Amino acid sequence: MIDFRHETFLHLCEIRNYTKTAEVLNITQPAVSQHIRYLEEIYGGKLLIYEKKMLTLTPRGKILYDFLKRMFADFEQVKTKIMSIGEQTVISFGATLTIGEFVMPEIILDLMRKDSSLHLNMLVENTKTLIEKLYAGKVAFVLLEGYFNKAEFGYKLFRKEEFIPMCSSESPLSQGEYILEDLLECNLVLREIGSGTRDILEQELDRKNLSVDSFNNIIEIGNMNAIKELVTQNIGITFMYKAAAEKELEMGKLCRINVKDFNVIREFNFVYLKDSVQMEEYYEWFKLLERYNS
Repeated sequence: MIDFRHETFLHLCEIRNYTKTAEVLNITQPAVSQHIRYLEEIYGGKLLIYEKKMLTLTPRGKILYDFLKRMFADFEQVKTKIMSIGEQTVISFGATLTIGEFVMPEIILDLMRKDSSLHLNMLVENTKTLIEKLYAGKVAFVLLEGYFNKAEFGYKLFRKEEFIPMCSSESPLSQGEYILEDLLECNLVLREIGSGTRDILEQELDRKNLSVDSFNNIIEIGNMNAIKELVTQNIGITFMYKAAAEKELEMGKLCRINVKDFNVIREFNFVYLKDSVQMEEYYEWFKLLERYNS
């Protein structure tokens, strides 16, 4: 278990305020200061300093913070493993929306058919939340479709996926070839601000000096299936990963719009804490999941 003074340091790093950290830990502010001074004596220098009235980690503090986050997550995973001895094999992992809803269900079903003792818990959330859960030791690894800091984590390429424009089979856009600007007169149906698929679209549009506001009208919906249904009904067009609309494309309900200047392929990555004591086990899980891409 992490020493209580290290736990105080972790909370202070997250909260960046001595008073609020004391409230969260139900201790006094002088006690928080005392814990930090003790650690600074142990590690030979300042761990946090004030810069422009903001509490900031020093290089020494950053090293300790990164190490403690990994240590805490490893502890939680090891504790779960020990407590489940003699019971079902349990693995908790996270996945972003497209992967969790449209890639993993068939893989999970096949894995559980092959091993009835296996118990899988999959958390489907956005990238930010999944990273937080990874550091909290609530999940062993995550499958991310969006952007993340590759310098901060261990990761392996799970698969590559096309990100494509789509329309109804009844739309004139289902035939012919276009450039991106030809689509701007359409209604654009897309996810809410902050979603991974919207981020990708916005970045690609920005490269062409465009934005989502360049389209005739925007319809924002937080549910992928609802977006597909509206596009099927020819209410507008959308952009999403091909994997998220595989069935609709095969059935002819949705069609890929042939846009010659929009060719986007993104990575789906298997992400875990760098230098974790359980890296070998995570790598075994990666190899197991990777087989389903062949």
